[in-house]
This record gives sequence, structure tokens and C-alpha cells, in this order.
Amino acid sequence: MKYFYLFFSLTLLISCGEKKTEKTETLEEKAQRIHDSVVTIDTHDDINVQNFTDSINYTQRLDTQINLPKMEEGGLDVAWFIVYTGQDTLTTEGYARASENAISKFDAIHKLCEEIAPDQIELALTSDDVRRIVASGKKVAMIGVENAYPIGEDLSKIEEYQQRGARYMSLAHNGHSQFSDSNTGEKDSVWLHNGLSDLGKEAVAEMNRVGIMIDVSHPSKEAMKQMIELTKAPIIASHSSARALCGHSRNLDDEQLMLIKENGGVVQTVAFSSYLNTEKHEARSAYMTEVYKKVADSLDIAWYERSQFPSLTDEQREEFFGNYRKVMNIGKEMVETDPNVPPAVNVSDFVDHIDYMVDLIGIDHVGISSDFDGGGGIEGWSDASETFNVTLELVKRGYTEEEIAKLWGGNLLRVLDEVQAVAKTLN
Repeated sequence: MKYFYLFFSLTLLISCGEKKTEKTETLEEKAQRIHDSVVTIDTHDDINVQNFTDSINYTQRLDTQINLPKMEEGGLDVAWFIVYTGQDTLTTEGYARASENAISKFDAIHKLCEEIAPDQIELALTSDDVRRIVASGKKVAMIGVENAYPIGEDLSKIEEYQQRGARYMSLAHNGHSQFSDSNTGEKDSVWLHNGLSDLGKEAVAEMNRVGIMIDVSHPSKEAMKQMIELTKAPIIASHSSARALCGHSRNLDDEQLMLIKENGGVVQTVAFSSYLNTEKHEARSAYMTEVYKKVADSLDIAWYERSQFPSLTDEQREEFFGNYRKVMNIGKEMVETDPNVPPAVNVSDFVDHIDYMVDLIGIDHVGISSDFDGGGGIEGWSDASETFNVTLELVKRGYTEEEIAKLWGGNLLRVLDEVQAVAKTLN
């Protein structure tokens, strides 16, 4: 019997020793494991066609917030490149200029995927494409249209845009379009259509028919409510946050969030400083504006405040964003050791909005976007190379891998599937 007890004791000691040598997964290791396993999708990244040439392009680690090396560094799988056109006059001439600009951006995205770096990135048109391309080890490009203004009054162009790869489109940007009022009408309570125009209502039906997701991030609240009444498919807000936490007109109030839940859609929380925390943003922004002006002046570069953007030409806007990262990077380096600089809006502030919306409308209706190279970016997620920090913050707050997978892209792909399924029933 004593030999039995001796054997039992030795076995117990060995077992305990093995348990002690087992390495416990740290929170950071857990976050990295989850980050590597889920498909990470950012639904809003602006582009400048000057960065899609044979000599200057996204295969290089440019000053842009989004490019292939930074996507690789940060573990960002999918970038929605944006065909953006600023609002201009509602005239034939204005539409023609806008159309030319839009087509140049479509062409630039296709050139990156088909000529410049087909071995590194591929254009996806469906959720199956996304998963296949990610599994192959390549990055994924998708296309969203910010402002339907370039379509003019020719609704056949909606299908043309769909054939060029567009998978979501907003009917307005900053300023009322021929289709829809903009959220910017809140500033002076001047509206053009009191929601959607008749043409806008037709556009909703056409987007349903061809399988383009309807994006409500920029249109007015009334326009958004009318879109939900008319649409036969779920909608998205491609880059918006919660107005309850930050009272900006670009954010969605609780009524709008609940409407999106009932519609089955998704809100892509946006890492845009002024849409996340007004007080922190304004204090930091006022201080940094003076720093950036000094930097721009020293470099003899034109520098504009965001309030000036609607009045800029496309050329001025492209020039500004071509220099934007350079000026900002220099400015940020200048204040790194400055004890007087106010704290920046950060990833924690960003995830506060995710928490709020998840609590209000559920985990199935919330997603993630940056608005990189369009004014977005916060401390901790200032460019695509820092994408992991978002996952890390989500893990710190107790989100599971399944929940993080939904936030990072699962919900968005579900909506895309449903929109495309509805389109099949309408043709």
C-alpha cells in the first residue's frame, strides 16, 4: 500500500509541476490571436488618384494613413476605397465635372488591383470574395461611393457604378444634392427637399434593384427616415457615431439608431475625432491648428480648416489631402514633448461609442470605420498600421472573439449579403 501512496504522490507532484509550467495567455496575446483570426474591415478610406500611379502607389509606405504596407503592419484585411466627389452646383456642367472625377477614382482603384499590385490586393464584390481573398493571403479592396452627385439625373449610372464595383453609395454629402438633403442643413435649417427628392426616391429603388447598399452617413435625418420607409433591403451608415455621446450633426441619434436596428442594418462607428468627444477634440484642435498653420507656412503649403472644405475645388481638396499627412506628422512630432498640449481623442473614446451602440441596438448592428485620409484618425488608431489597438481595446472591455468578428466585419458582410439577395428577387 505504501508503494501506491508513493506512486500517487509522485504523480500528483509531476502533474502540479506541469500545470505551473503552462504559460497563461496574456491579454495582449489573446487580443493578437483574435485579431489574426477575424476578418478586419474598415468601411471608409478616402483616396487621392495621385497615389495610384506607376511611380507613386499603395505598394509603398506613403504618408497616407492607408496603404498596403500599413495594412499589413496593422493586420487590416479589407479597405473600402471611396469614390468621393464634393457637392457643387445642381447643373449639367457640375454633374459632368463630378462624373469625370468619380470615374477617375473608379479607374484608380481598378488599376491598383489589376495592374499595380494584383499579387497583393484584389477587388471584392461579394462576401464570398472577401473571405476567399483573405484566405489567399492578399488584402481586399472594396468600393463605396460618397455622394451620388456625379450621377446627375441619369439613374442608369447607378447600375454602371455597380458594374464598376460600387457596393454602397450615399445620396448626399456636405450640401444638399439633387437626390437628398444633407445633415449640414441642421446648421441653418434650410432644406431643399424636406428629405428625399422624387429623383432620390427613385434612386433608392434602383439601388435596391442592382444590389448597392444605401449609406445614410451624410444625408439628413428626414432623408434617412424616408430611405428606411422606402427600401426593401437593410441600410448602412458607413462612418457615423452616436449623437448621445457627441452632439455632431454627422452622428446618429437614438431614434435613428433604433430605426437601423429595426431595418436590420449596421452602423459603422467612425474614428473621427470631432464625432467622438467634442470637448477633447475642440481643445486639442484649437491648439494643433496653430501648430499645423506654422508647419504649413514653413513649407509654403496651403492649409484649410474643415469649415472651408465645402468651398474648395476638387483640385484644392486633393492638394490639401496630398500634403495633409506630411503637415500633421511634423506637427505631431513637434508637440510630443510639449507639456501644454491638450490630450487627444483616443481609441478608448472610440470604443465608448461602440459600447453605447451595442448596448442600445445590439452587437449585430454595429461595425468599425476610420475615415482615413478624409480627416479620420485618432490617438492609437492614427493609421492602418495601428489597427490592432482597436481589437486590444475591445478585448480589454470583455468582448468575445465572436462579438469582435461581428464588429470588425461580420455584420457589414451580412448586410451586403442581404442587399444582394433582395436584388436577385427584384430582377
